[in-house]
Amino acid sequence: MKILVINGPNMQLLGKREPQIYGTQTLSDLQNVLIAFTENMEVELSFFQSNHEGKIIDKIAESAEKVNGIIINPAAYTHTSVAIHDAIKGIGIPTVEVHLSNINAREGFRHKSCTAPACIGQICGFGFDSYKLAIQALMSM
Repeated sequence: MKILVINGPNMQLLGKREPQIYGTQTLSDLQNVLIAFTENMEVELSFFQSNHEGKIIDKIAESAEKVNGIIINPAAYTHTSVAIHDAIKGIGIPTVEVHLSNINAREGFRHKSCTAPACIGQICGFGFDSYKLAIQALMSM
């Protein structure tokens, strides 16, 4: 199974940005944790991070027929991007939205996800384990 992991804006700041919310591990640490987690699984992971909405949309579009599933942390675009929502729906690839923190326990503007309705599910609040759970969900399909 080929899974694309997409991380949105400011995810390159993991480990520095609000460590009380996001922890002290970096985006590179996340990738290494996921590679180790899937070591004995029949999974090929690829990773993409961008601060630019259009680049995320382009990556989703170009993944059509190349991957079996997508894990996406749209970050701040979660709450604003109809365009990312439409891209996910447009390719028809099972996609799981993930978040490190529990977005429903944070500021009110974070409670609504524009992108989750285009996904098969949303996992939030479990740190790096949110991504692991998403991998398991995609593998079980």
